[in-house]
Amino acid sequence: MRQGDNRLTKSIEDYIEAILILEQKGENVQSVKIAHFLNVSKPAVSKAMNELLQLGLIEKVSYGDIHLTERGKHEANKVYEKHITIKKFLLLLGIDEENAEHDCCLIEHVISEKTFDKIKEFVSKNA
Repeated sequence: MRQGDNRLTKSIEDYIEAILILEQKGENVQSVKIAHFLNVSKPAVSKAMNELLQLGLIEKVSYGDIHLTERGKHEANKVYEKHITIKKFLLLLGIDEENAEHDCCLIEHVISEKTFDKIKEFVSKNA
């Protein structure tokens, strides 16, 4: 978590979002798949999974599948909703697909709830 607030770090948000997306694809989520999905090393995933376990965001059996806890699902869904909504917003502005995907990945971690709510309202009216 970031110092001084209750928000998860960008890294943690990226990991739980990746787990959610892999689960939604019907895949068994394992460290190697997360590493491939996020283009990070397996040791980096291992370190992150330990942190996610400590935060109560995942359940993991040694060398087994990784699952989001209810809290993990809740947090991951919030991040993923931001991702999808901000990407739609950027596409509505005429940003190309590749740049919209890249930029929404950056914006989703730093945007205020107030601003996000306005973007969500805009997208729902204009999509």
